[in-house]
Amino acid sequence: MSKHDFPKIHFYDQDFVDIYNKTWSWVSSFWINPKTNEQDLEGYFIYPENGKNIISLFESVFSSFFLVYSNRNFDACKNIDYFYSQQEESGAIRWKYDLADNSPVLDASNPEGVALPLFAFAEYNLFHKSANKKRIKDVMPYLQKHMAWLDENFKQENGLYSVPVVAGGMDNSPRGEVCYPVDFNACMAINAAHMAALGDILNDKELIFQYKKMYFSIKTRINNLMWDEETNFYYDLDKDENRLSTKSIAAYWTLLAEIPNSDKADCLVNRLNDPNWFGTDHPFPTLSVDNPNFSEEGNGYCGSIYPAFNFMVIKGLEKYGYYELARECSIRHLYFVLESLMPNNDKEPGDLFEAYLPNKEGCAKISADGTMARKRFLHTTALSTIALMIENVIGLSISLPRKTVDWIIPNLEIMGIENLSLKRNLITILSNKSTRGWEIQMESEKLYYFTINILDQKKKTLPIPSGKCSMLIDKL
Repeated sequence: MSKHDFPKIHFYDQDFVDIYNKTWSWVSSFWINPKTNEQDLEGYFIYPENGKNIISLFESVFSSFFLVYSNRNFDACKNIDYFYSQQEESGAIRWKYDLADNSPVLDASNPEGVALPLFAFAEYNLFHKSANKKRIKDVMPYLQKHMAWLDENFKQENGLYSVPVVAGGMDNSPRGEVCYPVDFNACMAINAAHMAALGDILNDKELIFQYKKMYFSIKTRINNLMWDEETNFYYDLDKDENRLSTKSIAAYWTLLAEIPNSDKADCLVNRLNDPNWFGTDHPFPTLSVDNPNFSEEGNGYCGSIYPAFNFMVIKGLEKYGYYELARECSIRHLYFVLESLMPNNDKEPGDLFEAYLPNKEGCAKISADGTMARKRFLHTTALSTIALMIENVIGLSISLPRKTVDWIIPNLEIMGIENLSLKRNLITILSNKSTRGWEIQMESEKLYYFTINILDQKKKTLPIPSGKCSMLIDKL
């Protein structure tokens, strides 16, 4: 598969372009037919380990956020649809399955195989990149049954949800005797909010009301029980509803859920810059620096930087208008990813890794026994090299059903995207210096509305006709 098959990005730092291209060239290697164990685009997007093809709900949901930009070379829905196909009569969908026999992967740490509930979050994003309203209608019964199963089996009298802490994907995080994890409860709020949004797309007033009510109920309880006024932070709760002391990146799911008010959000954001909390050189560590379990070697969720959690934090920052900080952190993160891709001092080739070190370049350990993070773990790392590149570094946000393109231009440099294909609409948007001055060149097969924010000084919305057009920035 040629790199020409994918959207082309333009950016003034060629290293960023190279890592973007390299990621796309590697993705096809991880589409595996579980029956033949061979590479096959009709198979599933999986990372084989120990001879097993295990499909993960967490990885499948997050990979859809960059696969949508593949110009339909890869099916962004394929993995997610697999989980729907495995839904049990009760509504249960488990966190992992062995594709050899479609059996759920359960163990003592997570006997019910519960995972972060993010299907509606993913479907909402897929809708805005495809405008496929029929899909929303088709998948809604699965989403409703799954939410009902979670509600019936894990909701407690206090209105919060009690699940194993590993359900959040942070398997060795030293979070103590957690009964009510802040990340899972925040994700229930995220999913409820997006269920309401999907209901709005379907014009289903009953569904909108049901899930808005659920969202506000969870939001109220998280703010009342999990927020600590003294430290200005959200914490897990133990079985007696006491707040535990561990400060982890899990708290930042609340930003994505829009749970804190602006004052609380500002406090959380300040902690990201505090060197005693999450202000490491490489943003963002999964555990606060002042925790005695924090490790400069990462040791999994004892300080490693995981791209999926960075993606979550950055998207949470966007919710509160911290676009400049989101971009700055995306770029800092990508520089560390780039450094780890380069040959090290021993001239050994680098790679893209599952997890990174908090204060220097390189691959993190994922356990205290010295096990290193997985190489070429594109299922989440490509969130950084593709999704963050397009959405935060270049600054483009595209919605097909709204017929809108929003572009935040932070500086006058060469940047943009060329030949992005979304539902048979080919889009090119480039900022470049011409003989006339700084110019934005655009091409689209269909009419859309273009909102441009230039250097945070001028914001303007223009209807852009089908075909080619250009405009001078100084004229705007």
